[in-house]
Amino acid sequence: MNHPSHDDGLVEHCPWLFAGQASERQRAAQEQRQKRLFAGPGEVRLGEECFVAETAAVHPDVLHLGDRSYIAAQAYVTGEIRTGADCTVNAFTVVRGTVTLGDGVRIGAHTSLLGFNHGTAPDLPVHRQPVTSRGITIGDDVWIGSHVVVVDGVTIGDHCVIGAGAVVTKDLPAWSVAAGNPARRLRDRREPRGARRPARPEGLAEELRAFADTARAQATGLLDRSWRPDTGRYADRPGTAPTVRAHCDAVEIADLLLGDVPPHLTAPEHVQRLRALQDPATGLVPEYGAPAPLPGPAGPPDGDCAYHVLCVGYALDLLGDSFAHPVHAVRTTTADRLVRHLAELPWADRAWHAGAWVDSWATAAYWNLRAGGEAAAPGALEALFGWLHTHADPWTGMWGSPTRESGRLQMVNGYYRLTRGSFAQFGLPVPYPERVIDTVLDHARDPRHFTPGRENACNVLDVIHPLWLCARQTAHRGEEARAWAASRLSAALGRWHPGQGFGFGPTSDCTGPGREPGLQGTEMWLAIIWLLADVVGVADVLGYRPRGIHRPEPAPAAERL
Repeated sequence: MNHPSHDDGLVEHCPWLFAGQASERQRAAQEQRQKRLFAGPGEVRLGEECFVAETAAVHPDVLHLGDRSYIAAQAYVTGEIRTGADCTVNAFTVVRGTVTLGDGVRIGAHTSLLGFNHGTAPDLPVHRQPVTSRGITIGDDVWIGSHVVVVDGVTIGDHCVIGAGAVVTKDLPAWSVAAGNPARRLRDRREPRGARRPARPEGLAEELRAFADTARAQATGLLDRSWRPDTGRYADRPGTAPTVRAHCDAVEIADLLLGDVPPHLTAPEHVQRLRALQDPATGLVPEYGAPAPLPGPAGPPDGDCAYHVLCVGYALDLLGDSFAHPVHAVRTTTADRLVRHLAELPWADRAWHAGAWVDSWATAAYWNLRAGGEAAAPGALEALFGWLHTHADPWTGMWGSPTRESGRLQMVNGYYRLTRGSFAQFGLPVPYPERVIDTVLDHARDPRHFTPGRENACNVLDVIHPLWLCARQTAHRGEEARAWAASRLSAALGRWHPGQGFGFGPTSDCTGPGREPGLQGTEMWLAIIWLLADVVGVADVLGYRPRGIHRPEPAPAAERL
């Protein structure tokens, strides 16, 4: 009789014991098991000290296991699976579709990660419905309990703990402790157990719930008022010309409020029209009727096409697709040219302009990486983050300086745009988060920008997003940030125009479409309201979570690229 440490069943069900307890026979059998995987039809890469149980049904298109990662007995693994180091897929677990795990992810027995879905249209039997896959992304240091189900399209942030039996249908931010069906965020893992939490503002929660119900009921109507049947395009609001951004805003609003595509076109038609806008030579997207843009010295030029890198790319992403071509204007950027251009941007007096350029360049680099190619010339993406780290002001945490005319407006607004496309999108910590919070809260008291009749979507977004982002790293002045967010929530909800959505707001210091309700104001204020509510702690009652340009988590798989 074999010693228990040499028992095949023990190692198959507890594969972390393999490295220290496996017999020579078991090691030889595992070597043969891995050779059969390498010889199979899928693309297989296994790191050092990996283990794949003999009884596991592993039939991947792509299987990349990081060092010391395991697949235990009776697991069922198909599709495109990529893990970091020290990941465990425990016994009887199902991992299918497109699934990406960070480092140190532990998945309990009988759990299902289902990175694909079937259509449900009524014109076809279920077994003939098309299969789609938006994928599942799970960050580093995540523990998923037994009998959990994670559905397609979900991102689970770093350091999360998911309780046994949970059904995760929506994204969870980093450090969440979540449980239930559907899974609900219970607390921040960094809070001591039993810590007293601030009282939940129930009145505000009810106000938010009523707003969300109203917005969903009126969503189709506000999209209808911006649709131009004569051109087959969207305008921001009646009486204005159709724009590329308006189409993208419509896609984002429909995803937020309807969980679907704008009803005037089918999903394939939306994709076809947006993909066709891209200039194949540069990878940039001009405005309707404008000539193909010429790239600037290090990537996207100023103007509409710079923002179109964001809005068209994320609209396609929400539709389950992507750009037809790489953004060549960024792919050809060398590290030296990028660093020279960063130094030449107008940080001193036009930090918003400089930050917006970084946002566009970094987002284009992300789309290039996402397509499976190079972001830019070798070392350029690393040069971007190196330059940003070494040029952040340790006193303000920002890039740029206050100006006599507008105070901290340019540097705070530029900070949001810059960090959105770089640190936030790629899942990296920002430098000097406490100083950023100090700067932003000081700016939020400036009566030139934050008194009744002067606030616009741009300025409020550019305060709440840095506060939300830096709160992922520090609790510094958290009560003040929550109080500011709560004070803005009711005012924001009061800006809703029945059947028409939100107006952007006054635009003396920030470009925008003005006070009239339209798609741009609606898309931005919906995201702002979610961020405000999440800082206060009541975002769950809204029933929506941004997944496009204003998504709170890193873009899918960006932190692994």
